[in-house]
Amino acid sequence: MKDEHNKGKIQLWTRQHKEILNDLKKQGLYRVKEEYIKEKFDTISPFYLNAYKWYTQGASKIVPLPKGCHYPIWSSTTENMMLQPTEDTVVLHLEVPEEYVVITDQEKWGYVINYWYVPLDREDEKKHNKELKKYGVKDESALIMSSKGNFYPLLRDKIKKSWDRLFDHNIRLCDLTQATLWEIKKEWIIDIIQYEED
Repeated sequence: MKDEHNKGKIQLWTRQHKEILNDLKKQGLYRVKEEYIKEKFDTISPFYLNAYKWYTQGASKIVPLPKGCHYPIWSSTTENMMLQPTEDTVVLHLEVPEEYVVITDQEKWGYVINYWYVPLDREDEKKHNKELKKYGVKDESALIMSSKGNFYPLLRDKIKKSWDRLFDHNIRLCDLTQATLWEIKKEWIIDIIQYEED
């Protein structure tokens, strides 16, 4: 049972570059900027930016996008996902009012970020894979990322439409969840875990 003080709040953990601490100190909050994504993902950043823009459109229907926010901040709903020390990063342990959080199935997001079909269940996934085989499609993501999709427009559209299932909590592919926020407010931070460099 939830403690009355924590009613309507959720605990999250997010790993961020240590520079986040400067933003939090100066502005009292942190928001992702496009240049951060480009710096992190370098040459493959257009791939992530496209996926994040799609995600932002859907997630903003659940939690409205504050003015000035454009991209999600990814967090874990369990601490153990953050235990591995990573150079130049900090882990923020947060307690956030639930109305600011979008929770999704981790496996479904894995399908979306890989530009794959998000199945209704395992049986639906088998049917979809048979359909790909029938058309001789070996790389499903190529239907979205290359001109190959022009040859199979119905298949490409079916895949894109299936991504909306990410936000349908009645469709579960795994028990692991993740969360996104549009911003991190200083007052939500319970703890900052900094790893000492060897």
